[in-house]
Amino acid sequence: PRQIGRRFAGLLEQEQFDVTLSDTLEAFLTMDLTTLDLIVPVWTMGTITPEQCRAVVEAVGIHGVGLAGNHGGMCDAFRQDTQWQFMTGGQWVAHPGNDGVGYRVHVRPSSSPITEGIGDFDVVSEQYYMHVDPANCVLATTRFPTVEDFHSSNGVVDMPVVWTRRWGRGRVFYS
Repeated sequence: PRQIGRRFAGLLEQEQFDVTLSDTLEAFLTMDLTTLDLIVPVWTMGTITPEQCRAVVEAVGIHGVGLAGNHGGMCDAFRQDTQWQFMTGGQWVAHPGNDGVGYRVHVRPSSSPITEGIGDFDVVSEQYYMHVDPANCVLATTRFPTVEDFHSSNGVVDMPVVWTRRWGRGRVFYS
C-alpha cells in the first residue's frame, strides 16, 4: 500500500493536485473530507469503524467528493462493511488460478474519456472474480473461466474490471 499510495500521489501531483497521504484510517475522522476533490483509498483487508465509513460515504454522497481506487486497495478493503461495498460498487471474491494467470481485458465501446483511445489488452496477474453492483457503468471486462476451478461449471461470464458509478452527488471509479 505505501508504494502504491506514493505512486498515485506522484501521478496526482503531476496533474496539479495537492496531495495528503495518511497511513491511518483515523484521517477519515480528523480531516475535513468535505473539502477534498478526491479520496483514493489504498487499504487491503482491513477493518473500518462505522464512523470512519460514514465519513467517507457522506463526503462522497452528500458533498460530491470523488472516490477512485484499484485492485484490493478499494474493493477488498473492508470485507465486513457492506456499506463500503455498496458505495464502491463491488467486492473481491477470489482469483481462481492465483497470480500469474494470463487473460484479456476487453475495453467496451463507450463515450467515457477514461477509456478513450484504449483498446483490448492482455494481462498476466491475478484475475479478479468479484461481486458487482448491476448499476455500475462497466467500461472494461475480463472473461471467466480462464483456469478450470469449481466455478467453471457455471459457464462463461464476463466480469467487470473497470467501472464508474454515482453515489449521491459523488462519482466513483474502480479499476
